[in-house]
Amino acid sequence: MSLRIVILGGGESGTGAAVLAKKHGFDVFVSDLGEIKEKYITLLNKYQIDFEQKKHSENLILNADEVIKSPGIPLDAPIIKQIAEKQIPVIDEIEFAGRYCKAKTICITGSNGKTTTTLLTYHILKNAGLNVGLAGNVGKSFALQVAEENFEWFVIELSSFQLDGMFDFKADIAVLLNITPDHLNRYNNEFQNYIDSKFRIIQNLTENDSFVYCFDDEVTTNELKNKEISAKMLPFSVNKTFEEGGFLTENILHIKLANNDFTMSIEELALQGIHNQYNSMAAGISSKLADIRSEKLRESFKSFKGVEHRLEKFLKVKDVEYINDSKATNINSTWYALQSMKTQVIWIVGGIDKGNDYGMLKDLVRKKVKAIISLGVDNSKIHEEYIGIVPIYDTQSMDLAVQTAYRLAEEGDTVLLSPACASFDLFKNYEDRGQKFKDSVRSL
Repeated sequence: MSLRIVILGGGESGTGAAVLAKKHGFDVFVSDLGEIKEKYITLLNKYQIDFEQKKHSENLILNADEVIKSPGIPLDAPIIKQIAEKQIPVIDEIEFAGRYCKAKTICITGSNGKTTTTLLTYHILKNAGLNVGLAGNVGKSFALQVAEENFEWFVIELSSFQLDGMFDFKADIAVLLNITPDHLNRYNNEFQNYIDSKFRIIQNLTENDSFVYCFDDEVTTNELKNKEISAKMLPFSVNKTFEEGGFLTENILHIKLANNDFTMSIEELALQGIHNQYNSMAAGISSKLADIRSEKLRESFKSFKGVEHRLEKFLKVKDVEYINDSKATNINSTWYALQSMKTQVIWIVGGIDKGNDYGMLKDLVRKKVKAIISLGVDNSKIHEEYIGIVPIYDTQSMDLAVQTAYRLAEEGDTVLLSPACASFDLFKNYEDRGQKFKDSVRSL
């Protein structure tokens, strides 16, 4: 009798895990409390996988030998508590797929910059001709690609939620960009719990693996004092030089590994701003570890197009620049966005607060922001922090927010959507929020 795998969540990761489990002979069942999209139903039917939607049937779930849950389902969800009571193991799709993956993996996490760094690393490896897949928080399901493709490398973006469900999985190259308070509502409002989650990126590393990390991130370097890591340690910094790692000297970016020193002017990089210097160093070190030649690395650094909804320069209307940074869902991300602005800013901010400390942005707001447009169901925290510093205008639709910004902006200004919050009060997700911003700007 085959082992029973129950998958909670019928989205990208869940259906991918279901296909991989089916291919390996498990008795597979998918359950989703919401509605499963048509494209995923088609995939499940193709592989003759049983599923249910808009409910969780306890009699079909609690008989599992193992449960694979979507990263978005919190650990305190009623069905997860019932599974725990039955002592059924609960894992993530990445953990499951890792059991069957023969490819080498570059795994990237961090509070900010992980999507950009993941896509940049993938761009470099693909441009250099490697047989590489893109997975995790971006791209297609890792499990589905393990089931249907034959890649030799994977670049995988990992959220803290995914890392929480990973136990035996191991990266070949683990990258930790930074750790700043985020998703604290999911971690009992304890920053250390979130730090511990991010540091799961290093679990199971051996002396044959590499750990790439930001030396300038105090949370990371303080935590490393308490860790013993077998892997090769490769730091990157904009303030300090290293025998091996990534660093800057007089606007020259260096990637130095085993006496091979790659150099490039930061002015030549397609991605500009200090946050992108960090992202580029992390991607550059990872690519060098994958034996990418310097000329290919240089070419890729110049040709990378950036990430939609991340400091995306969208349109100029009457000499006012409109920038879509909808992907900035925490304070630190927005700090980088405001810090990189070179003109006066009309700042569109707000949404579902994840325990934000808006005080961190006060100095930047004084220097760079001429008006705040708060976009959310509850804008009280924004008012409390910035009242008396700059004018604040409340809106509860993207159209009104953009029209208000258009009215306030003068020639040479920038209208910046950088919400510092989750989007679920008014939008489906940050992509929906960014798309509606672009639609509203386009219709001005």
